[in-house]
Amino acid sequence: MKIINLAIALPLVGLVAACGHGTVGPDKTRDRGFDKKHLSQLQAGIWIDPNGCDHWIIDDGVEGYLSQRLDKYGKPVCSGTAPPTVATGHFKGGSTNPLGDPL
Repeated sequence: MKIINLAIALPLVGLVAACGHGTVGPDKTRDRGFDKKHLSQLQAGIWIDPNGCDHWIIDDGVEGYLSQRLDKYGKPVCSGTAPPTVATGHFKGGSTNPLGDPL
């Protein structure tokens, strides 16, 4: 029975993996989800990593974006605005995703 389940599951996983966005192209500044827009129109929050350093976070319900927050010298910013592994701010704002975000 496990072999049959595996024989069914593997092609389905491959099919789902092939249903991506296609080619993204060189412009990585655009959200390609339901409400396509420039990333600057979405609202960012701050996620604190386990070491206490800040990362910019944007979540539109389908796609998420994360980048380390750096000072003008390229060093990590560790502001202490929240405990480690906590996200603060309205990082899910700016999106009109019809699916919502279950998390």
